[in-house]
Amino acid sequence: MRIYVTGYGVISSIGENVEESLLALRSEKTGIKQGQKTYTERFKVGEISWTNEELVQRFQLTQDASRTAILGMIAAKEAFRGHSLNPGIRTGLISGTSVGGMDVSEIAYKDFLNGESDDLSIYRNHPSGSTSEQIAKELGIDEYVNTISTACSSAANSIMLGARMLLSGQLDRVVVGGTDGLSQFTISGFRSLMIFDDEWCRPFDETRKGLNLGEGAGYIVLETEETIKKSGKEPIAILSGWSNASDAYHQTASSPEGFGATLSMKGALAVAGLNPGDIDYINAHGTATPNNDLSESHGIKTVFGSAVPPFSSTKAYTGHTLAASGGIEAVFGILALNRGILLPNLNFKQAIEETGLVPVKNYSEGNTIKHILSNSFGFGGNNSTIILSKV
Repeated sequence: MRIYVTGYGVISSIGENVEESLLALRSEKTGIKQGQKTYTERFKVGEISWTNEELVQRFQLTQDASRTAILGMIAAKEAFRGHSLNPGIRTGLISGTSVGGMDVSEIAYKDFLNGESDDLSIYRNHPSGSTSEQIAKELGIDEYVNTISTACSSAANSIMLGARMLLSGQLDRVVVGGTDGLSQFTISGFRSLMIFDDEWCRPFDETRKGLNLGEGAGYIVLETEETIKKSGKEPIAILSGWSNASDAYHQTASSPEGFGATLSMKGALAVAGLNPGDIDYINAHGTATPNNDLSESHGIKTVFGSAVPPFSSTKAYTGHTLAASGGIEAVFGILALNRGILLPNLNFKQAIEETGLVPVKNYSEGNTIKHILSNSFGFGGNNSTIILSKV
């Protein structure tokens, strides 16, 4: 049974929808800049300029919620646009997040410590699951709602679980992806890990020092062949492969040899029934941290040998959007697939000495791209890979 993609939606620092994002990718315009909030103003981040209240009004949302939920509503609504709920089509939502609603609860808690009045209802927005429930409510989905929180592989794992739900016959259609808003906790947390770069991040560059954080959301709609006959939707891509693997090397770091990355990429190829030579473009996880980029490079070389396909990280555009990254990059992958686009790896100058791999340096269109592979790697070695193929 084939799994088709029939919708996609995205919001990040480079655009508030798919078309704006494409324009930014084409013009090689990064969304990473000096932060505007109190806790981001000292750093370069992929920050969306609108406040929560402005986003609710701008996108005519029916709920006032955490930033994570609001961004998820916006991207999921774009992905689900043109789809209609039908009693004969069992529809679900699976959403990934790591930040959840802490952008509102951390402020409320600080006010409480300062002796200000405390509104306990605010904390209902804090749990990760509440963001998924609020996104589902915005879409009118109530048959199946689930949340995945596996750090930076969350959205990719949501996509994988959605595909498995369709294959097992438990759902007919599912909205999958991830969302995360910036918060003071995540800024401070990543700085404490000493993997935060005060300058613009440089994925796969020998001089890389760390990541720039970002915020956003990305979702796609998955359907089976039978469901498409009922919904009448035109497929825009095929989700052909997926895999999750853990190297269990460290609480946060990936194994230097890229064991987990190798396993997840090989597993996705096996599910898709493809050979390494069939992959035309890799959207790499590429966080610009010393550990990740070296580990992922070793994994890529192990899987693809001397014939590494064009690859790049788009996190120098959006910043690392954590749990949302796999969803956002799935959208970018579909754009690459259908428009023959190779996306440049911004800020790259010098290859990593140990591997010598050189990513895509310039934007181009009109390339023959039939299959793209997208990596998303989370803390604890939770490595996920999806493969998208041309219809």
